[in-house]
Amino acid sequence: MSEPRVCVLYGSQTGSAQDAARRIERQARRRHLQAGALPLDSYEVGNLISESLVVFVCSTTGQGDPPDNMKNFWRFIFKKSLPVNALSNVDCAVLGLGDSSYAKFNFVAKKLHKRLLHLGASMLLPVGLADDQHDLGPDAVIDPWLTTFWEKVLTLHPSVAETIPLREDELLPPSYTFHFHDGVREEPQEGVVVPPDQSAPSWSRPFPSRLVSNQRVTDESHFQDVRLIEFDISGSNMEFSAGDVVMMYPLNAVEDVKLFCQLLRLDPEATFTLKAAGTTAVPARLPQPCSLSHLVGSYLDISAVPRRSFFELLSAFATNELEKEKLVEFSSAAGQEELHSYCNRPRRTALEVLTDFPLTTAELKVDYLLDLFPEIQPRSFSIASSLQAHPQKIQVLVAVVQYKTKMYKPRRGLCSTWLASLDPAQADMRVPLWVKRGSLRFPPHRDTPVIMVGPGTGVAPFRSALQERTAQGRNGEISACDSRLCQVTSVIFTPPSSSCCSANVLFFGCRSEAKDFYFKSEWEEMIKAGNLILFTAFSRDQEQKVYVQQRVRENAELLWDLISNKNGCFYIAGNANQMPASVSDSLKEVFQQEGKMSAEQAEQMLAAMERSGRLQVEAWS
Repeated sequence: MSEPRVCVLYGSQTGSAQDAARRIERQARRRHLQAGALPLDSYEVGNLISESLVVFVCSTTGQGDPPDNMKNFWRFIFKKSLPVNALSNVDCAVLGLGDSSYAKFNFVAKKLHKRLLHLGASMLLPVGLADDQHDLGPDAVIDPWLTTFWEKVLTLHPSVAETIPLREDELLPPSYTFHFHDGVREEPQEGVVVPPDQSAPSWSRPFPSRLVSNQRVTDESHFQDVRLIEFDISGSNMEFSAGDVVMMYPLNAVEDVKLFCQLLRLDPEATFTLKAAGTTAVPARLPQPCSLSHLVGSYLDISAVPRRSFFELLSAFATNELEKEKLVEFSSAAGQEELHSYCNRPRRTALEVLTDFPLTTAELKVDYLLDLFPEIQPRSFSIASSLQAHPQKIQVLVAVVQYKTKMYKPRRGLCSTWLASLDPAQADMRVPLWVKRGSLRFPPHRDTPVIMVGPGTGVAPFRSALQERTAQGRNGEISACDSRLCQVTSVIFTPPSSSCCSANVLFFGCRSEAKDFYFKSEWEEMIKAGNLILFTAFSRDQEQKVYVQQRVRENAELLWDLISNKNGCFYIAGNANQMPASVSDSLKEVFQQEGKMSAEQAEQMLAAMERSGRLQVEAWS
């Protein structure tokens, strides 16, 4: 049997699956096999039947959704017209990357594995289910899974076993080569590409929006800085609905770019043209030619916590014995606990690692920069406004991420810190962005009740929905309701008796009414107009903490009426830690109490609502 070509196809949202796919590609090349790694939607799917060995590496996004760069493939692979034996000549393996704190842990990988079996593929081993929540991260699953995978490959292809693989510290050729220019051209504004007329902005052609306002909405004494930021999208042809998200690429801090260039002895003003090796494509986001300052400032993710692959490649450049020994340890399976103590737990950045290994850093070759540092991934934010209420504008609610570890400098979120630093007074301030469909969908009919649970910044998509439904008119009022339902202590404002209930119910939670009660005045206006019932949970304003899930239980009668009698929809948005599961448990208690259901029946009703789209969750970690 001839040596197989290893085709590695990935669906990646944040870069983790891409990193794992490229690791498999490198392992194949070290075994002298032909190999390539591509996003699934960049692969000509019709060629799949002629491949001999395919490895799928995929993450799961949202509530069991495929990543953006495999959605076309996902639709194709589940076509009913595909014959059941379509892949009978293909050996396959599926590796999933997920987070077990989410209800649909590794759902995409599990479903893909099952579908490939149905299409006749020979699955070399069980689906790998890597978990971000493991103490050692996803590598705790990936390492043994890969060991088993290569054992299977070597059994099927004995000729591969006879070849001596390259050592881990032997450099493979770079994916790109840099060709520097003598002259320096004027660099375009960082990260901004103006789409042609009638073209919808996208990840490769974002719209350069003008920053209109950047307002802190938490009290100055509050520990967290949360911003309401508005962008002008006039002339962009962008349209969006409540529940959609806005995407943007952040920039690295100027001082980090300067330090990086100093460490690697690079001239930030030097310009170059990239040439790709093999089937690799030149990154669409990088202009050709490009300056090093643009590459480092807007493309290379130098402020992220580096993955194990970073240390693996870095060790190949080490000439100092002590530095090389430590880097090799960090890149080995046995050294993962040490790596997590050094890097993951304190959230040490790639740039800080370079400063810790100065002798190795000085040996780095510029051609390997794009192999060593991943691309900055776009950040997504729930849109917190509606086009009806704010024409040609997009507003987002952003919590500025900052926390302390054992590192001297506080850890800061790249995008939130960058956004908070932007000054609307700068006339030329532009932020490249685009919109995409979100996971939350709201009912088209105004009289369908919506119940929304959005503590903290989770309230953002619900503000958009409320603005949208309010702008459509006041036909959303429930015509027949029991006015005593409004007389509950957790309604912070009592609606007027003439329109005591609305088809819009919001549960909002925060620490303190005085410090982080977002959009309080807006909710007041909506309540006075009869367009909203608001239940609040201020967890730190009394001795005993109160959370939104408790308010859900307290208002069981109202919720049961809206859900069972008026076909209401229930939405949850916010941190994925414990809140979504706790709110779901409270809703099941509502079903048991008011619907006289058993625990099993309540569970079945919740599942039925989720299948029909009447229960939707948008959570993030």
